[in-house]
Amino acid sequence: MSSHSASSEKDDAMERYVDGKFQIEHVDPHHGLRGNPITQRNMSVATNGGRQYSTGGARRMSEWDAMRIAKEGGVEIDEEIELLEEELRNNPVKHGILSPVINFKNPAHFTWLLVGFASMGGLLSGIDQSLISGANLYMPQSLHLDTSQVSLVASGVPLGAIGGALLLGPLNEAVGRRMAIIISLILYTIGGALEAGAISFGMIVAGRVILGMGVGLEGGTVPVYVAECVARKYRGNLVSLYQFNIALGEVFGYVVAAIFVNVKSGSWRYMLGSSLVFSTIMLAGMFFMPESPRFLMHKGKTLEAFNVWKRIRGTELQENREEFFVMKHSVLEEVESTTSRKKFVYLDFFTVPRARRSIIYANIMIFLGQFTGINAIMYYMATLMSEVGFDSKQSVFMSLVGGGSLLLGTLPAIFYMERFGRRFWACAMLPGFFLGLLIIGCSYLINTKTNVGGAEGCYITGLILYEGFFGSYACLTWVLPSEVYPTYLRSYGMETSDVTLFFCSWLVTYFFSDMQKAMSRIGLTLGFYGGIAVVGWFYQLLFMPETKNKTLEEIDILFSQPTGELVKQNLKGVAENMSDLAHGRWGRVFRPSPESPLPVEHRDSVVGPMSNKVQG
Repeated sequence: MSSHSASSEKDDAMERYVDGKFQIEHVDPHHGLRGNPITQRNMSVATNGGRQYSTGGARRMSEWDAMRIAKEGGVEIDEEIELLEEELRNNPVKHGILSPVINFKNPAHFTWLLVGFASMGGLLSGIDQSLISGANLYMPQSLHLDTSQVSLVASGVPLGAIGGALLLGPLNEAVGRRMAIIISLILYTIGGALEAGAISFGMIVAGRVILGMGVGLEGGTVPVYVAECVARKYRGNLVSLYQFNIALGEVFGYVVAAIFVNVKSGSWRYMLGSSLVFSTIMLAGMFFMPESPRFLMHKGKTLEAFNVWKRIRGTELQENREEFFVMKHSVLEEVESTTSRKKFVYLDFFTVPRARRSIIYANIMIFLGQFTGINAIMYYMATLMSEVGFDSKQSVFMSLVGGGSLLLGTLPAIFYMERFGRRFWACAMLPGFFLGLLIIGCSYLINTKTNVGGAEGCYITGLILYEGFFGSYACLTWVLPSEVYPTYLRSYGMETSDVTLFFCSWLVTYFFSDMQKAMSRIGLTLGFYGGIAVVGWFYQLLFMPETKNKTLEEIDILFSQPTGELVKQNLKGVAENMSDLAHGRWGRVFRPSPESPLPVEHRDSVVGPMSNKVQG
C-alpha cells in the first residue's frame, strides 16, 4: 500500500488497532481495492498513553471481496497478517489469573486438546441419560415415588436444560463461549451433588433441574466453540466428537450402573454421584482453554482474536492465513451493519432471508433428531427391556448393548462426515434407524410368555440397528446448528436450537408413558417415531444443502441464495441418484456428495443488502 500523509486521509475508510480493538481511519480514496493493486503499507507507529499502535491498516471490505482476494491469493492477506504481528509485538495480550496460558510448538496439538476438553461436555449429558436409566430401578422405592413423580424426575434434566438453553444467548454474548461452558460445569456439579444426596422428591427434582441447566447451557455452547476454532476440513468430524462423547458417556453410565447395581444400600446414589468425577475434570481443564477467536472478533477484540488464532491454528499455512483474513472482514462487516440495531439483532431471524433460512433449517433438523424417540428410548431403556422379558439386573447389563451400538454408530461420522458430506449422512442414516424402529415394533408382537427368547432377540436386534444408525445421524444435530448461523446471530441461533432440542427431549421423555398407553407400544414406536422419520427423509432430500469443506463465512454465502435455487439443485441430484439406482450404478449412488456451489453473484450480505459504501 502506498504511503500517505495525514492530509489525504479524508474520503475512504481504513483500519487501525488501538489497544487491540478495531477502529476506522480515513485514507486516500485513490488506493482502493477494485482494480487498484496495493503494494505497500504505511507502517508508522504512534503512541497513546504509553501504548503503541500502528496507523496503517487494511482497507475495509465486504465478506465477498475478502473471499475473492483469498481465492486469488492476494498480497493483502500477507500484509494484514504482518500488521497484526507487529501490533502483537508492540502490545502483548495480558492474561488474568482465571485465564492461564499454555502453548504448544505445533498449534494443531492445541486444537486437539481444546476439542478434547470441550467435547467432554458430551460425556456429562450421556452419563446422565444412562445413569438415570439404572437408578430408576431402585430410586422410586427408596424415595417412595409414584409413577408421575418418577416421570418428572426422569424429565427433570431436559426440563432444566430448557432453562439453561434460554440462558445460552445472553450468557454467550456477555461472557463468551469459554466462560459460559465453565458456568455450565459449575451448575452441573451442584446439581449432581444434590441428586446424589437427595432425601426427598423435592430435593431430587431440584438436583435434576439444576444439573439440566448445566447440560442445556454447555450443550449449545460446546459445538459452537469447537466449530469456531477448528479448520473447515475437520469441522464436521471434530464437532461430531461431541456426539461420540455423549454415546461414550452413556456406555460409561451403564458400566457404572452395572458396577453399583449389587450394592445393597443406596446403589442409585453412587450411580448418580459418579458423574461428579467427569464434571470436575472438565471444569479444571476449561480454565486453560482460550476464548473462541470468532467471538473475540465479534466483540471488536481483533488483536486478542489474532493471538488466540496463532495459538490454536497458527499462521504458517496459507489456508489458515486466508481463513483469518476472510473471518475478520466478514465479522467486521456484520458489526458495522448491525450497529444501529444492536439491541434487537435477533429480529433479523424474521426480516433477513439468510438468517431466516438458517434458523428454520437448523431447528427442523433438531426436531427430527428428537421426535424419532432417541431420548425416550435411552431414558427408559432398562424399563423397556424389562417389558420384553429381562429381569431388573439383566436390564441394566443389557442396556450396555444399546449404549455400545450408539457409540459405535458415531465412529463413521467422526472419520467420514467430511468425506461423504452432511446430505449423504442424513439421507442414508435415517432409513437405517427407521428399519430399527420397525424391528423393535415387531418385537412387541411376540408373546413373552411363550417365546421370551424371540421377543428379547428381536428387540435387541432392532435396538442395535436403531442406535447404530442414529449414532451417525445424531452427529448432524450438533454439527449443522453450530455452522449455519452468521457470527453475529450465532449465540441467539444456538439458543433457539438448544431450546428446541431440550424442549423436544422433555416432551418425548415426560409424555412417553402416557403416549405408550394411548398409542400402544408398537403404535408409538413404529407409527409415531417411524412416521416422523419417513417425513423427515423427504424433507432432507428437498431442502438440505451441503456444507462440507466450507468455512463458516462460505456457508454465509451459501445460505444467501434463494430456497428455490437450493431445491432445484437437490431435485437434480435426486433425479441423478434415482437414474443410477435404476441402472444398477451403485458406486455412483454411494459416492461422496459433491459440495454445494456458491452463488456466482453475491447480491446480499449476511445481514441484508450491502450498501455501495461497504461494497466499495
